[in-house]
This record gives sequence, structure tokens and C-alpha cells, in this order.
Amino acid sequence: MHTNDEALKRGLQERHIRLMALGSAIGVGLFLGSANAIKLAGPAILLSYVLGGLAIFIIMRALGEMAVHNPVAGSFSRYAQDYLGPLPGFLTGWNYWFMWLVTCIAEITAVGIYMQVWFPDVPQWIWALAALAAMGAVNLAAVKAYGEFEFWFAMIKVVTIVLMIVGGGAMIVFGLGNGGIATGISNLWTHGGFMPNGFKGVLMALQMVMFAYLGVEMIGLTAGEADKPEKSIPDAINSVFWRILIFYVGALFVILSLYPWNELGTHGSPFVMTFERLGIKSAAGIINFVVLTAALSSCNGGIYSTGRMLYNLAGQGQAPRAFAVTSRSGIPYRAVLVSLVALLFGVLLNYLVPAKVFVWVTSVATFGAIWTWGVVLVTQMKFRRSLSPAERDRLVFRMPGFPYASWLALAFLVLVVGLMAYFPDTRVALVVGPLWLVLLAVLYAVCGLGKRSVVEAAG
Repeated sequence: MHTNDEALKRGLQERHIRLMALGSAIGVGLFLGSANAIKLAGPAILLSYVLGGLAIFIIMRALGEMAVHNPVAGSFSRYAQDYLGPLPGFLTGWNYWFMWLVTCIAEITAVGIYMQVWFPDVPQWIWALAALAAMGAVNLAAVKAYGEFEFWFAMIKVVTIVLMIVGGGAMIVFGLGNGGIATGISNLWTHGGFMPNGFKGVLMALQMVMFAYLGVEMIGLTAGEADKPEKSIPDAINSVFWRILIFYVGALFVILSLYPWNELGTHGSPFVMTFERLGIKSAAGIINFVVLTAALSSCNGGIYSTGRMLYNLAGQGQAPRAFAVTSRSGIPYRAVLVSLVALLFGVLLNYLVPAKVFVWVTSVATFGAIWTWGVVLVTQMKFRRSLSPAERDRLVFRMPGFPYASWLALAFLVLVVGLMAYFPDTRVALVVGPLWLVLLAVLYAVCGLGKRSVVEAAG
């Protein structure tokens, strides 16, 4: 195991990374975005989350094998450069930077929407700007401060979901909040069956499900600043699938058991309804606070990711070298600041077209995530083949089912791209995403095959 990121400080402890891994897999999508996916699949949405979760687990194990072997901040971008070549590394790094920019725009947009519940007269863009400023300040402090914020953000989400699962389970089994009459789980099959729209519905929901998992690969980026990457990274990755089962599948199992799937979304958030039935009168305010912290958490993680990726690209000569500079506390502050400036565009969009921002950016971000996941799988296959038999035997964290699991996961990602093309609302991602990659490839060629930064070439 080796590293060349000595300028970064290894300030992320095991508890930080464990909760960051947990928090990155639990986003706003579970609290608010699952209703649209349920309309497509019905109760069988549980299968969609399991299928997506299996694919994500394979991808994360592929990333983990490389991250434990070589824990660097650039993660999959650096590995793509090392094993696939400079162009794939360049495309993957800048594409991931762009992906998190648009994801952060979606999250600060969500913050503005949630804050209007309490302050309806304050323009949405003001809250978006405030969220950006607050999370920017956190990221410009020591990396341990970022880790602490993510730890507590994740803890809020986890506690809320656990309480909902336990309380909802008590309703199902004991009739708590329902006059002592157990509700049972018959809602899973009494409204058109468990799979009311057939297996086609399960497949149609996959593109929404995969957006919910966006960000879980961020754990690879923490390897360059993890205190004990050889222990914390495998522990965090190994628990990904079980977290998905417990928090996504478990929470949705309770919700779909308590309420008819075809009525969800028509009477407000099922989380709010469940807590209100348990006697918590301020449930709406509590859940609004939880989804607000979930959005801030994603924005916080996005700023972290864009800063580290830009820092790595600068180190590879594929971004201005000035971005490779760190502060005394080990923060790549220039890379973080330029990402914050770029995110001001998101605040402008909130001012100009607040109603359309969320749909645009989430679909583009999903394409960026699928590209990244695909590169991780291809890179890991090339990485494994580059090792001698003796080196393979010494791998600390081995990818299971290689290479068949990798090919299955790649086929799954191709299927999701096809589904995105099927839906008119998400087709924009298959236009903007490839155009962005073409633009990057042109810049790469103009800049001398990535040997110089864009700014240096332009000068």
C-alpha cells in the first residue's frame, strides 16, 4: 500500500468514514423522491432497490480493491489514468467534478424549497446562497471538521429512519397508533398485486433508484485522508449492501405495508403520516428538518468531492497547477474555492428558473454517476490483470466473483442508460452528458494530451 498524497492530512477517523458511507447512501430520495418510483413499480419497488443495491455493492467492492491497494484522493480518476490511460483519467476526473457540481445545484435547490415551508416569503435563491456559503465554510476548515459535520448529518438521518421502522413495525404487528388493531402487511398485495405493473415496472423504476444511490462512490475519495484506510475503507464498503437493505428496503417495506401504494404522495409524506399516527404532532416540521439536513449533507459531500477531484487533476497536470496547493491544515483551498464559484451558477438558476432546475440537474447527475461507476468496473478489471499472480495473492481487499460480477454490473448500467433514454424527462441527460464528454475530449486534445492544464494551454 502506498500513497502520494502527503500534502493532504489524514484526519478522517473510522467513525467519520463509517457514517459518511451510511449517509451517502441515504439521501433526499428516500424521504421525498421514492413516491415517483413507487408509482411505476408498486410494492415491487423493493426489488428495484435490491437489484440496484447489488450492482452498487459490486461497484464499491471493485473500487475498494483499488482504494485499499493505493489510497489516494483522486481515487477512480487516478486509477483510470494509471490503468486505462491519460484520456480516461482526464474524462473521469472532470466528469465527476461536473457531476457533483450539478448534484450540489440540485441539493441547494432542495434547501431553498424546504426553507420556504417555514419562511414562504423569502426568495428561494437566498436560502440556496446561504446553504452554499455555510457548507463552503465547513469545507475550508480542517478535514476533521468536514468529517464531524457529515457524522452528525448522517446520524440525524439514521435515527429518523430507525424510529420510523421501529414505530411502523409496531403498528404492523401490535396496532400501535391504530387502536391496538395490527395493520399487517396485506397492502403489499391487495391493490393490484405485489407487482401491479409487472416486471416492466420494476425495470422502469431503476433509473430513479440509481439516482438515490449517487454519491456512495465518494468513499473512495476519502482514502487519501483516512487515518487508517486499510481498515476503515473495507469496513465501510462491506456494509453498503446491508445498509441499503435495512434503510431503503426496510423503510419502504414498512411504508408500503402501512399505506396503499397507489395513494402514496396524495396525502403528504408517509414519514410524516407515520409519526403523526404515533402521536408526534410536530412530525411535519421534524421531517422537514431531516430532509433539510440530508440536502445539506449531500451539498457538503459534493463540495468535498469537487475540491479533492480538482486537486488530483492538478497533480496529474490536467488542471491548473495552482489547484494542487493545500493550506497548512491540508485543505486544497483553491480547488474548493473555484468549485464554490462555479456553484454560484446554481444560485443564479434558482433565481431564473426555480421550477425546472431540479429535473434538469438530477438527470444529468445520474448520467455522470453511471459513467463513473462504469469506469470503476473497467479500471478494476484492467488493474487486476496488471498484477502478477503473487501480487494478486497479496491483495488485502479482493473483489468477489471477478470477472463475472463486473460484467454483470456493467450490463446493468447499460440497461439503466437505456431506461433513461425511454423517459422524455431524463433524455436531456443523454444529450448534455455525452456533449460534455466530447467537449472534454476536445479540450484534452488541444491541451496536449493532458500534459498541460487547460489554463496553461490557453495561455
